[in-house]
Amino acid sequence: MEENFIKIHHWLYPLSWLYGLGVCLRNKLFDWGWLRSKSFDVPVICVGNLAVGGTGKTPHTEYLIKLLQQAGLNVATLSRGYKRKSKGYVLAENKSSVSEIGDEPYQMKSKFPDVRVAVDENRCHGIEQLLQLKSPAVDAILLDDAFQHRYVKAGMNILLTDYHRLLCDDALLPAGRLREPASGKYRAQVVIVTKCPDDIKPIDFNIITKRLNLYPYQQLYFSRFRYGMLTPLFPQKANSRKVLSSLTGDEQILLVTGIASPTPLVKEVEAYTSHVRLLAFDDHHDFRNKDLQQIKEQFLQLEEWKRLIITTEKDATRLKHHPALDEALKPYIYVLPIEIEFLQNQQYIFNQNIIGYVRTYSRDSSLSERKDAHASGDCNYPRHRTR
Repeated sequence: MEENFIKIHHWLYPLSWLYGLGVCLRNKLFDWGWLRSKSFDVPVICVGNLAVGGTGKTPHTEYLIKLLQQAGLNVATLSRGYKRKSKGYVLAENKSSVSEIGDEPYQMKSKFPDVRVAVDENRCHGIEQLLQLKSPAVDAILLDDAFQHRYVKAGMNILLTDYHRLLCDDALLPAGRLREPASGKYRAQVVIVTKCPDDIKPIDFNIITKRLNLYPYQQLYFSRFRYGMLTPLFPQKANSRKVLSSLTGDEQILLVTGIASPTPLVKEVEAYTSHVRLLAFDDHHDFRNKDLQQIKEQFLQLEEWKRLIITTEKDATRLKHHPALDEALKPYIYVLPIEIEFLQNQQYIFNQNIIGYVRTYSRDSSLSERKDAHASGDCNYPRHRTR
């Protein structure tokens, strides 16, 4: 493992111990039933992590959306809508803005306009509102970044951990990045090691499996990022997308990011051109006028006729409608989408696991293959009840 990616502030361990004491007490209150977790009569899949920072939750959630849509299921997503300016429950519409629902829900609604995308700080209330929707009714709900939101008892918890910073190598805040002790992993039915490198060795799979030390009932998967086609943020003509490999090596790239871990993206772009300048902002950064001016100034420093701005899908949601974005820059801004790919031929098994769970425990008994999925015994999850 690449331990140079992991930075632990050992002198902060006393504060981490106090923080961990509070987190453990809270979890025990849920375990003992003093704080109540609510189950719902609909399949609920939670995608989350134990650490702060990016582990690839949004690409994995989008993978689940596509998977369930292709299976003919009506899926909805629910998140808190980080950094949005609205309050309470909001069901996204095609005209909803980033400020109303947050950048990641906006991204998902833009890519999947037929999917119900909702935000609510109170996940229980948000689920209750989604279950009132008709024509069609919701078959399954994806909770984005809600692993610590234990007031909802999800039927399936998918826990993500970064290959470069495995949860077993990390420490609690503020010494490390863990929001709760690594033992919280045992609440997950599925664990995915994300951001695996292309050159990962077969022995690494065995080493990581042993180090994570999961229970037999937990399923372990490995995934890596796959970058899509460069897409103009402001398309001038049809079919103006291009593959990243079409870069000839002479292009000068200004890479604008407001994500937690830009390093993998930088390495990907540098594989095609060595002229890459990174302008990195904080995760979920709310671009201000001076930031747009900085982007323009750095772009103009690049060699004319060979310059390009590349940004992420999440950052594009906040740049696209920004009033301070210079019109002269718009033709040069491209978005690089991210998708995930499962390793070790695990995709089929993962897909069957997810679809089998949803069909087995759906409210709609008429869903095709429900009886078959139930009879096969492939999914060992508690049946949902509202209590």
